[in-house]
Amino acid sequence: MRLQGRHKTLAQTLGVVLLMGGLAWASVPFYDWFCRVTGFGGTTSVADMGSDDVLDRTVKVRFDASIERGMPWEFRPVERTMEIRIGETGLAFYEAHNPTSRPVAGSASYGVFPYEAGGFFTKIDCFCFEEQVLQPGETVLMPVSFYVDPEMVEDRDAKYVTSITLSYTFHEIELPDDAQAALTPAPGLDTTINATEDEGTL
Repeated sequence: MRLQGRHKTLAQTLGVVLLMGGLAWASVPFYDWFCRVTGFGGTTSVADMGSDDVLDRTVKVRFDASIERGMPWEFRPVERTMEIRIGETGLAFYEAHNPTSRPVAGSASYGVFPYEAGGFFTKIDCFCFEEQVLQPGETVLMPVSFYVDPEMVEDRDAKYVTSITLSYTFHEIELPDDAQAALTPAPGLDTTINATEDEGTL
């Protein structure tokens, strides 16, 4: 009887795990929206313009960069740290370089640490909002403008934060249609070239 009871408990536990996994998979869009709205898990907020309120208190912002395994780009922050007043609009740059002989498209995921500051770190404009395509040998500077919401100083947990780290990780994605089209030779191009060469020979 005890053995049967253990088997039953194990089956129930596995059932709960599978159910929770299914719910998590099905709720990915909702979870992503929830993180963006609340800053949960270090996800930043987004605004159309800067803050009207600038405090005398400052916070240090650290910039971190990494690439996913297999991503051929070189990627780094131009400036590692920045001291900024809370509510003040800051502008930072990241540098990306494509050392390969082919176009490479990339998309950036991002996060803020500590997590308590995520919802108060507000981006106005960012290269991470769109996919990026770098041509062979191309190097670009990519800006991110942001501010730290003054409401952070009123938050029970975030008000103690003195340093915030903004992290980006680039991973390779498929080239967009327009970039793919640019790589495809126009129909009949080779035939035209060959015909011209044959006429010259004659």
